[in-house]
Amino acid sequence: MTKTGVNKAGAQAKAVQKILITQPRPESEKSPYFELARKYSVELAFHPFIRLEGIPAREFRKQKIEIQQYTGVVFTSRNAIDHFFRMCEEMKVSVSQDTKYFCITEAVALYLQKFILYRKRKVFYGADGTNKSMFDAINKHKGNEKFLYVCSENQQDNEIVNWLKNNNCEFVLAFMYRTQSADVKEILTANYYDVICLFTPSGVKSLFDNVPKFKQNGTVFGAFGSNTSRAIEEAGLKLEIKAPQPQTTSMVAALEQFLSGKMK
Repeated sequence: MTKTGVNKAGAQAKAVQKILITQPRPESEKSPYFELARKYSVELAFHPFIRLEGIPAREFRKQKIEIQQYTGVVFTSRNAIDHFFRMCEEMKVSVSQDTKYFCITEAVALYLQKFILYRKRKVFYGADGTNKSMFDAINKHKGNEKFLYVCSENQQDNEIVNWLKNNNCEFVLAFMYRTQSADVKEILTANYYDVICLFTPSGVKSLFDNVPKFKQNGTVFGAFGSNTSRAIEEAGLKLEIKAPQPQTTSMVAALEQFLSGKMK
């Protein structure tokens, strides 16, 4: 029997001790995650639940997408940015300096600095990290742009796709990578975590790919993004920590709110 999902009697009432963040460990020791761990005396473990596989240029060409024809690019993650510019390099495509970029959060938008000369007049992002706030940014430009939505072939955001369709935006889905479940069975079966934070619907799928008979039994789940929240609830799990919200725009902020509430 696995330890994960098998909680001891009264475990929910005890203080939170171990939190699993299903993302890579931050490179900087100044990460707010580590400040949070020190402040609340909790142990953080970082283990990505998914791995990304880049779609090679020869395979992407079958989608018959001419990247240069699109004047606006939609990004919902740093991974999408990495694979967009990888694909441009592999295909020897020169991206116009006039291209506009529409990002889900400011953090994603700032990541563009790794690839372009960052100018606010061509980089736009949602105010609070929600799809709706990104739609507000797109809405101001939709009449003049042709949009390229860069996403995983097995994880495009249906809410974004439906909004683009319903608002008569000229757009195409550009599949530049695919998402696979990582092998984390040993991580999940050898440890008990009081809190598990998930960041994508694929992360939820990976949980059950690794432990098909997973039972929650008091484990607290956190979700980043409305699609992740929906996937957790559709899997029959109780969701207690949600981000982004107006007062908690990051997972760190949402965790802090949860942990401070536990201390009261």
